[in-house]
Amino acid sequence: MRHFIIMLMLLVTSASQAQCPIENKAFSSGEFLSYNLYYNWKFMWVKVGTASLSTVLSKYNGQPAYRSSLITRGNGKLDKFFVVRDTLLGYVTTTLSPLYFRKGAEEGDRYTVDEVWYTYPNGKCKVKMHRQKHDKTHERSEKTFDQCVFDMLNIFTRARSYDPSTWKKGQTIKFTVADGNSSTQAILKYEGKANVEDENRVKYRCLKLSYSEWSERRQKYKNFGNFFVTDDDNHVPIRLDVTLNVGVAKAYVTTMKGIKNPINCIVKK
Repeated sequence: MRHFIIMLMLLVTSASQAQCPIENKAFSSGEFLSYNLYYNWKFMWVKVGTASLSTVLSKYNGQPAYRSSLITRGNGKLDKFFVVRDTLLGYVTTTLSPLYFRKGAEEGDRYTVDEVWYTYPNGKCKVKMHRQKHDKTHERSEKTFDQCVFDMLNIFTRARSYDPSTWKKGQTIKFTVADGNSSTQAILKYEGKANVEDENRVKYRCLKLSYSEWSERRQKYKNFGNFFVTDDDNHVPIRLDVTLNVGVAKAYVTTMKGIKNPINCIVKK
């Protein structure tokens, strides 16, 4: 489910300095997004769960910060193939630099926890990583990077504020994603624009992007699917098409509350 969640959260571009403070243009405290999750089972699309994402202004170590929470829950129909029971928590500064990330993932009787702490000494990005494995053993590591580093949740709150108006079809953007015990190189590719319907049959003009990660075993980038975000200042993910090891999954937005900017990309019928 790692790549399913990443696809749900990503709208990314590159940055030149490690801490990379930017103005928040895309969301307000109190934003709430919900999704229905589907899986292609024997040529039929079966609803397998839901996901919700909320963002509020809070505090981290006594300083104002945005706190985001993502919860995914399955309905049990396809648990033997893949499980949708993850809880993610992330903090970013008010200028959208990552501060902390936690992911709790349940797979049957297996439960793992990933954590990442971010600091910015001497203009670099230092990440402290911790993984509690399903057998209760722990892995800990630290890395320092010259460039910005993100995780699967904090990248969403930050990167929605970028301006993709200068992107050209076929453009690729490289970045680094961290989890509890490793960092991975990834690529976002802009595929152009498309009109996409949400779960309520509302049609939006969207930006289409594909997401790939570097595979050490294959020594090349592996594509994990496409996603579609609103072509406006909110950049809300409307639909996600994700390739899993056991098939194809889709997520459709069902509810958008507390949106910061006007939604001006609805396609008139």
